[in-house]
Amino acid sequence: MDTLALIAHDNQKATLIDWAKRHIAILKGFQLITTGTTGRLLKQATGLPVKSLQSGPLGGDQQIGAEIVEGRIHAIIFFWDPLSSMPHDPDVRALLRLATLWNIPMACNEASADFIIGSPLWQTGYRPSRKLVEAYLKERDLFQV
Repeated sequence: MDTLALIAHDNQKATLIDWAKRHIAILKGFQLITTGTTGRLLKQATGLPVKSLQSGPLGGDQQIGAEIVEGRIHAIIFFWDPLSSMPHDPDVRALLRLATLWNIPMACNEASADFIIGSPLWQTGYRPSRKLVEAYLKERDLFQV
């Protein structure tokens, strides 16, 4: 089963919860992993099974990043607040960097989230290439097949 990370900044939690309610039937087909408060609210609102990590400012964003590196995250839905600065902004940027480096599909708004979970590629066993990571490792003679 594919794993979907769900993250939302405080001003976007209600938007994520509403989005999840509209897509509950599809979300049941994923393992869901979230940062702290988002997970608790999502579970209360939808009844979906959720693995909650720490709150973002307490390291949850970094925990999601570690899951990416370990190959356990297949897509990210991250409703962030583009109008507010966050005290843990460096952690958020690091998460975005890892998702890009490891070529993980990521949605930062409802429209892109709809496209990601509605993609027919989920039924094909699709796995994104890891060209950037592989090139980096190969260049440093660290490539492992």
